[in-house]
Amino acid sequence: MSDQAVSLSFVPAAPAEPKRSVGTTKSFVFHAKLIGVITFISRILGMARESIAANYFGAGTIWSAFTVAFTVPNLFRKLLGEGALSAAFIPLYAQAIKREETGDTSGEVTAKDFAVASVNLLCGILIALTIVGELVLFALLFVHMRADYLLAVKLTIIMLPYVLLICGTAFLGAILQVHLRFVAITATSIVSNLCLIIAIIVAARWFDLRTEAGQIAGVRWLSISVLVAGVIQIAMLLPSLYAVGFRFRFILHLWTPAIRKMLWMTLPVALGAGVMQVSVVLDKGISFILAEGEGHSTFSLFGHVIKYPMAEGAAARLNWAQFMYQFPLGVFAIALATAIFPKLSSDALPTSKAAKRSIPDDFKNVLRHGVEASLFIGLPASVGMIVVRYPAIRFLFERGHFTYEDTKWVALSTAIYSAAIWAFSLQQILNRAYYALHDTMTPLIWGIVNLTINTIIELPLLWTGLRESGMAVGTLVSFAIQAVIMLWMLDRRVGGMNLRRSFGPIAKMLIASAAMWIACVALQHTRLYPHGERKIIWAIQLVELMTLGGGVYFGLCAAMGMNVINDLLPRRRRAVVS
Repeated sequence: MSDQAVSLSFVPAAPAEPKRSVGTTKSFVFHAKLIGVITFISRILGMARESIAANYFGAGTIWSAFTVAFTVPNLFRKLLGEGALSAAFIPLYAQAIKREETGDTSGEVTAKDFAVASVNLLCGILIALTIVGELVLFALLFVHMRADYLLAVKLTIIMLPYVLLICGTAFLGAILQVHLRFVAITATSIVSNLCLIIAIIVAARWFDLRTEAGQIAGVRWLSISVLVAGVIQIAMLLPSLYAVGFRFRFILHLWTPAIRKMLWMTLPVALGAGVMQVSVVLDKGISFILAEGEGHSTFSLFGHVIKYPMAEGAAARLNWAQFMYQFPLGVFAIALATAIFPKLSSDALPTSKAAKRSIPDDFKNVLRHGVEASLFIGLPASVGMIVVRYPAIRFLFERGHFTYEDTKWVALSTAIYSAAIWAFSLQQILNRAYYALHDTMTPLIWGIVNLTINTIIELPLLWTGLRESGMAVGTLVSFAIQAVIMLWMLDRRVGGMNLRRSFGPIAKMLIASAAMWIACVALQHTRLYPHGERKIIWAIQLVELMTLGGGVYFGLCAAMGMNVINDLLPRRRRAVVS
């Protein structure tokens, strides 16, 4: 990294913050609810953004090109900002703070110095990656390719600097999370969605989006708007960073023992996160490359002429399906995992030298609680999203350039993806539990297994009647297998989480989820369920299904003795959450 790298440094803050950096079990549940509420607002805005985009751009090759190009900076965000470095940094940082709070000075460097060096390292890596990436992309401009492929490359060139902004935002957010400051980092996605909504509306006023030239100009404008959103997101974190004592300054010394340990942990995490993100990018890349384009219905391979297996716009439709199933996942599962990670990281540290080789009971209890909490929403979310997929997709997207044919394909992919929401939810907790134990190899190995299973299943299905939805089948099967086996392995690894105590609550969740599905299907065959081809009809269908489904599920859970109110509603408590 350059000697001129910008870093963050700690300076004394006044007044001092209470020494409660990792909280309690009740604290992480409270923070999960808080993050969930903010994320819910963000997801609603995200739905509005996608709905507006579907109206103006449709599922054509131009919006597919933008979708694929935007995937590239998000890949690095998942890999570095929210992935490898954060997963390795949070356990080490949280445990360093805990040692200092308990008077243990055995650490090689202070927690503050460790954070400073980590941020410098990330900046250096991201700047180098951005420069190299831009050079590679500019070289691709001289390669002969389809017009929509070339557009995707040009849009990626514009948006690639977003890598530095979004990864920096995510990593700074990881520091704030250890200090139990979740609001600012969670709210950055709200601002991002608002910026893109405004940008799409402005594009619709400035450019004629009914024409190809207008749409191309529109997506270029949106690509620039993405960079503006990234700058605003960084600026949003400055007050919270100031409150915990951070200051920007130049720093030269990076290579410390703590950094070397983090990098040693980061490598397998990076590979594991890379495998999973390769899977995501591979799905979008395949659906973009193997879809028909304007004037292109076949391609040649080793002298054979092969018909493209997917219709034009497959990448955009698959992206909308992923957005649909990720709505409940982001609102609760990721919120819970984000809140629980600092607590797991802290509790994984033995309380005495005599217990150095054992896993503390606090860690096991928090982990089991996290597993139950993830399934409490994950199971009904899987069923519920399958039930409401048609009215939800038609209400949100079906107008303008988005046709009923697009609705059918998005709905099919959404149903298949949604069947695995419980597995995605569980996986969020399991990965963080392994990272808290400094076990980065198990998630890596299972990431490779997941990708292998996914690819073997999905590729042949592309040439069947499932077409692009075959990718969702591969994702469903691979994640279901991974979640179940990794939970079993983790239970053995920690010496038993006493999962038998969870059998009863999970059985009740399954019963309530099944009853919810039966009630919603029955409703659709009654006179109370309206039918028609208008937005208001689809909105009523959606509200009726959500109201009945939620009422049946939570009502049955409460009737079977589960404390639904405690699990859903935040209680007032004194906590640092800015």
